[in-house]
Amino acid sequence: MKQIKSILMLLLASLLFNLSFGQSKMSSENAVTVGGAAMYPSKNIIENAMNSKDHTTLVAAVKAAGLVETLQGTGPFTVFAPTNEAFDLLPKGTVDNLVKPENKATLTKILTYHVVAGSWDSKAIAEKIKAGNGTAELPTVSGGKLWASMKGSKIILKDEKGGWATITIKNVYQSNGVIHVIDHVLMPK
Repeated sequence: MKQIKSILMLLLASLLFNLSFGQSKMSSENAVTVGGAAMYPSKNIIENAMNSKDHTTLVAAVKAAGLVETLQGTGPFTVFAPTNEAFDLLPKGTVDNLVKPENKATLTKILTYHVVAGSWDSKAIAEKIKAGNGTAELPTVSGGKLWASMKGSKIILKDEKGGWATITIKNVYQSNGVIHVIDHVLMPK
């Protein structure tokens, strides 16, 4: 009887090990790589963004604006995340000026202009574009609007100042939403 019990315990332990290994392997296979780091669907927007070497400027700006707690919240949020290169396209000194404490309100407005309530993956955005006869209006958390359209197979976004950004990496799923990496900083009025 003891021998059967020992065999059953070994089988159970083996089964649990295989299940946990399979789950960790599965979650790493579902992770998208952004900025050289895996973006895990089980982590929130901030936890993943902090690991991307392509989003250090965005993370620093989010910290300066005091939005870390918000973007760690339950959401769901859709974040259009400009890369460091996108921030580098702004006029020289813009980022340094925006992260100053006295410009926190402006920085917050710009950053929340990159956030849409809800979890909008590329398929949902494309469907909204199709339903809107080629354009989808996306209300941002800042109270502004973005307009999405298609350029070939890519989704592009137009901001309130007439600037454009292209989604370069889509559908980076998070525990509290989805991130789309973009190549320009979007600007509200």
